Parts: sequence; C-alpha cells; structure tokens
Amino acid sequence: MGAARLTVLLALALIAAPASAQEPVIGLITKTESNPYFVKMREGALAAARSNGARLLSAAGKSDADNAGQVTAIENMIAAGAKVILITVNDSKAIVPAIKRARSRGILVIALDSPTDPVDATDALYATDNYEAGTLIGAYAKAVLGGKAARIATLDLFPGHPVGAQRHNGFLKGFGLAAPAKESNQLGRPAHVVCMADSYGNQTKGQSAMENCLQKNPDINLVYTINEPTAAGAYTALKAAGKEKSVVIVSVDGGCQGIRDIAAGAIAATAQQYPLKMAALGVAAGVAYLKTGRKPSGYTNTGVTLIAARAVPGVPSSDVKTGMAQCFGRRD
Repeated sequence: MGAARLTVLLALALIAAPASAQEPVIGLITKTESNPYFVKMREGALAAARSNGARLLSAAGKSDADNAGQVTAIENMIAAGAKVILITVNDSKAIVPAIKRARSRGILVIALDSPTDPVDATDALYATDNYEAGTLIGAYAKAVLGGKAARIATLDLFPGHPVGAQRHNGFLKGFGLAAPAKESNQLGRPAHVVCMADSYGNQTKGQSAMENCLQKNPDINLVYTINEPTAAGAYTALKAAGKEKSVVIVSVDGGCQGIRDIAAGAIAATAQQYPLKMAALGVAAGVAYLKTGRKPSGYTNTGVTLIAARAVPGVPSSDVKTGMAQCFGRRD
C-alpha cells in the first residue's frame, strides 16, 4: 500500500474516532484491510480504545507480503503522535529495523497474531499458538481419513513466515508425520505431501494453487490450508473438478464465514483463533503502559479451539453452533 493511501486511512481513523489532545494515541497495523480476521481485529481494537479513553489510528498492508506498506504505516503513526503501536507483521524479519526505530523513540510496540524474527524485537506478543492450531487440525484429519493412505496438498502462506511455518509444521506433527520443530521457519515436506503451493492467504490464489495441484496430482485426498479464504478457493477448484466430496479440507482461523463453510460441508474442521481478544489485550496493555510506565513483556497465548462439523474419537472439538457463537470474538 502506498504512503498516500496509508495517510488517507490514518485520516479516516482520526475522523472516525474524534478525541481530545489529552487522549493517548494508539496505532494498529494489520496485514491487510479486507480479510475478515483483521476486520474483526480492528473492531476489537477500536472498542477497547474507546472504553479505555484512547484514540485509535489504523492502517494495513495491501497484501500479506507487503512489508513496505507496513513500514510506511509505522512512520506515519510516529508522525501522528502514536505512543503505542500494535502490529500483525507481514515480514517477520524485514519489519524489524522499522520497529527498532519506533522503540528507540520510546514507543511501545506489541505484536498481535504474528511474531517478529527475533520474537523480542517487539515488547510483547499476543497470539494463538499456531503450532498447536496446526496440530489440532492435523490430528482431526488423520482421524477422518482413518486407514486411508494420505495424499496431501498444502496451500501455505509464503516462504519464511513463522505463522505459516508453525501452522504447516504443526499440521504435519498432528497427522503423525515427520515435521520440523516448532521454532523452525522451514516447511516440512514428508513423502505424503504430494503438492505444496503458496496462497498468500488469498482466496483467488488459493483456487489457482489447488487447480495446479490437481493437474499434477489428481489423486489428492487431503488439503491443508493456511486460512479459510484459501480453503474457500480450494473448495471452488475441487468442486469444479468434481472432487469436492472425496477430499478433506482443514484450515485455521475460525472466522464466521469459515464456520458457515464447515456447516455447508466445504471445510471439515478449522482451528479457531480470537483476534478480537488479541486486540483488546494489546490496547489494554498499551493504555496501562501509558498510565503507569509498566511495559508488557513476553508471549501471551490467546487460545485456540478445534471446530468441526462432526466429532471424531480421540480428538476433542466443539461444534458449529459453538464456533458461530464465538467466531473471532471471544474476549475471555
């Protein structure tokens, strides 16, 4: 996203939340502005800011790989007087110098959802354990397939991102396959994985990736996807090929549309996360810091729940009704 567009977004955020000069200014930078996951995160941050007497600025990258847009957003927020910046990073390494510049000015920087590399480049992290999320859907997929030989396609984020790696490798581990350690940003590829493709968390790219995988390996029977927009794209491709009933799709996020897709039979299960909780905790920690000088530190696990259309023995899960009741919104 260009600087001009980000400036407009910041201006709109200021207009949407008028405030006195005494109110602390908190910035939120998400990966994109259209993904429902980050829409809910903005909603949670705005509500938390209002209830804590703070003013929220918001901006986003144009895609999950847009580091330059996020760097510009940090610079704009510094210029606008933000004393706390919450960020879901697109590039865990490339964003670090910009974060260091912000912190050198006394600005508190908190990562939401996605860690930096190294993790301690930010003051604190509020996020799901993405490896655990992957492990849950991997274990569920293995139970659903039963004794069938797995021929797996993984529709991933993009190379090197810790969230993408943790979900992917956790899925392999949960399925009982050889997988890199939780700390690794390399994607495992045991023999059961017959196709790997990057989707950038995008539905259109997810559909194209699935189409390409089917051309190379028409006997795929299990698909892991980085998120539910990607899963929706994969399902579209499978349905066009007449294979939607013979392939199991599992995913991560637990958004409202994703839960509806489970109810409709498009996705078998998803690991539900809580971005509203991440945002609310981040804002509260930022306001507390501005009032008391106490900095939050370390990692806070914001939880994950397996949501599935049908339960399977040995894999604890919640049903669609529960998933819809708390899709993206759980605060506890």
